[in-house]
Amino acid sequence: MVYLDHSATTPLDPEVLQAMMPYLSEEFGNASSVYGLGQRARQAIDQARDDVAAFYGVAAKEVIFTSGGTEGDNFALQGIARRNGNRGRHVITSAVEHDAVLRSAEALERDGFEVTRLPVDRLGVVDPQALRQALRPDTILVSIMHANNEIGTIQPIRDLVGVTREASDAYFHTDAVQSTGKIPIAIEDLGVDLLSMSAHKLHGPKGVGCLVVRSGVRLEPQMLGGGHERNRRAGTENVAGIVGLAKAVSIARRDMDANTAHLIRLRDRLIAGVLAQIPRAELTGHPQRRLPHHASFLFEGVEGESLLLQLDMNGIAASSGSACTSGSLEPSHVILSLGYARDRALGSLRLSVGKGNTDADIDFVLECLPQMVARLRVMTPISAA
Repeated sequence: MVYLDHSATTPLDPEVLQAMMPYLSEEFGNASSVYGLGQRARQAIDQARDDVAAFYGVAAKEVIFTSGGTEGDNFALQGIARRNGNRGRHVITSAVEHDAVLRSAEALERDGFEVTRLPVDRLGVVDPQALRQALRPDTILVSIMHANNEIGTIQPIRDLVGVTREASDAYFHTDAVQSTGKIPIAIEDLGVDLLSMSAHKLHGPKGVGCLVVRSGVRLEPQMLGGGHERNRRAGTENVAGIVGLAKAVSIARRDMDANTAHLIRLRDRLIAGVLAQIPRAELTGHPQRRLPHHASFLFEGVEGESLLLQLDMNGIAASSGSACTSGSLEPSHVILSLGYARDRALGSLRLSVGKGNTDADIDFVLECLPQMVARLRVMTPISAA
């Protein structure tokens, strides 16, 4: 199989598995237990928290372990709104966010909050001036993702944070699920108050992530129970997963320069080959300010789901957009937000490379994909709108 869906998930790094194994076998203690087995689990979590904090350049106490990006996004939006609703009931996000943010925003609207969804341009970029105009005295949170999962565009987060700071005292959250481990991320450089991530996007285990919450940010817990995570997120800690998360970010930090160069080279070969060999193919997202591993296209006259089936039959794993909404026959809300008509938006394809991919993988895709697109255009043509 040629695996080109690293934006959906990544294979577990052998070093990560090795780090996790003791906590999946003999070191099975509950980190809340006072005896030695439990305290060794506690020490592992403490060390992992230090490692994750170092990766983002924050204090260890500012890292809250979660079950992944969806919980982190929900925690950020719901937690800020519930705790700070007395000083304002207005939230700003963008039209191209992950569903974890968009559905959380809808839930807040049902509870009487007002949500502004900022538009994006054809490349998927939020205009800082549009944010400036949307900010109000009662705005309590701005949530704009660092990089888009479907089109790869990297947002000008520093500029957006700057506008927010100039015009309001609202908190700023960013979903960094796609960017963590792919590009350098320091909270100090971004300037954000909250950041969510997920381990399985950077060769860590599924079912674990974290929410970075800067000191002084007022956040209402969403998981209620015991006093875990400094009384901010109840539930017995996933020790093996947390250890795996920390190992994954440590590896990403160590190998980022080499990995990034490799990913960009493969990505650019893929983009150039697709655009040169397939008529009426269009790159979506920003051509330069995009994730190093991410290539996304629209093919006129082709339905993306049919193309995925053809790729799969040839041993190529890819996606037509977000893995969290796969199976839907509706066009992507992200592609529609770029201004494309519905029929055009149906022809989307996301190819995301990883550190294990090779030039031979790219050659194989460039050999197969043009033939598949041509065949589908004849078999099941979709009229351009």
